[in-house]
Amino acid sequence: MSKYDLKQEVTDKYSLRGRVFHKLREDILDGKYKENEELREIAIGEELGVSRTPVREALRQLELEGLVQIVPNKGAYVTGITAKDVKDIYMIRSSLEGMCARLATEHITPEQLEEMEENVYIASFHASKGHMEQMAELDNRFHNILYEASDSKMLQNLLRDFHQYVIRIRRKTLSTKERGAASNEEHRQIMEAIKAGNSKEAERLATCHMTNAYDNMVKNGLYDIFKSEN
Repeated sequence: MSKYDLKQEVTDKYSLRGRVFHKLREDILDGKYKENEELREIAIGEELGVSRTPVREALRQLELEGLVQIVPNKGAYVTGITAKDVKDIYMIRSSLEGMCARLATEHITPEQLEEMEENVYIASFHASKGHMEQMAELDNRFHNILYEASDSKMLQNLLRDFHQYVIRIRRKTLSTKERGAASNEEHRQIMEAIKAGNSKEAERLATCHMTNAYDNMVKNGLYDIFKSEN
């Protein structure tokens, strides 16, 4: 069994393909594979301990997402994401996050609301100490609670996919104490609106939160990152 433990005695080829797909997508977004780099089926299969078939299927799925281009009789090449892609993702995500907050106001459980309040409280402590790694983890969890509270599986899946697309850029541009504290304050305001049952205000605040996140990325060198990678 490989170091990534991908097989795990899985017999369903689609489950295996899914594991390969998520691993490759994560590696592309994390920068392991650079733009225009060829993704060789045999090498990837050997690295992950799988046959070429699930790798080929995963590459086709990545092509549908725009992260890979398959050139007939040549191979598969990394397309990656551009600064414009990130902007488009955040424009779409801002609307979806607003919708999610509105639905969460209507469907959140007492347990989810309690976890959301605890998340904001703990994040406030780490923000004051400048613990950015913990802040990133808590930020991810806050949004996952929000997604779960929406009670919409389709919305959850869409938003989690968009989040994965930009996580590498966020790591490079959002690791500042100031933005961490500001972001958590925005989380607190969203949580308070949800707690008060004000769905319209929760929607507005969640939409603004995404807009602020994108503006901060631009301010802290989003376009410089893409220039340096080209």
